[in-house]
Order: sequence, then C-alpha cells, then structure tokens
Amino acid sequence: MAKQSLRKIALPAVIDLDAIDGIRDTLIDALEEGSVTVVGGAVERVSTNALMLLASAAETARRHQFDFTIEAPSAAMTAAIERLGLGAQFSGMMRQ
Repeated sequence: MAKQSLRKIALPAVIDLDAIDGIRDTLIDALEEGSVTVVGGAVERVSTNALMLLASAAETARRHQFDFTIEAPSAAMTAAIERLGLGAQFSGMMRQ
C-alpha cells in the first residue's frame, strides 16, 4: 500500500470461469496500488463467480481505504446482479 493511484480496468464481454483468473490477478495488482474503477460496459455475459470476485475486490478495497467503483455497467451485468439478489451489495459501487 505504498501508492495511492487510480487504475481503470475494462472487463471483457464474457466473464466466465476461463476469464476469472486473469481478472483476479489484475485486480490484485491494482488493489495493491490504490483505488480501482472497473468498466463494465462491454459485458455481455457474467458468471456468478465473477460477481463474487468483484464483491470480494470491493471489500478488499474498503479494508485498505481505497475506492472501488463499477463504471457504466452493461444491461446484462446489471440484470445478472439483480437476478442473483446482489443489488444491495453492488448499489454503492455502481456508477452510470
């Protein structure tokens, strides 16, 4: 936690089990430096595990006193969050 920077991470169109490892590694690196903005506009399909990964990253950011936001989430991403009943967990981090 030496730095206080802001990293923007663009999510791919499909966030499934094959994509999670790369996203996780990117988030870990980013959260060591500071605040993170995840851009979700291109997301067409997202797995439950991927949403849990994002929730976990948000909690890690909170513990380190960094901001974590999801910028411009796609309709598919928003629908998946609502369908799984995670609206309350994600509401504070979503930015249109």
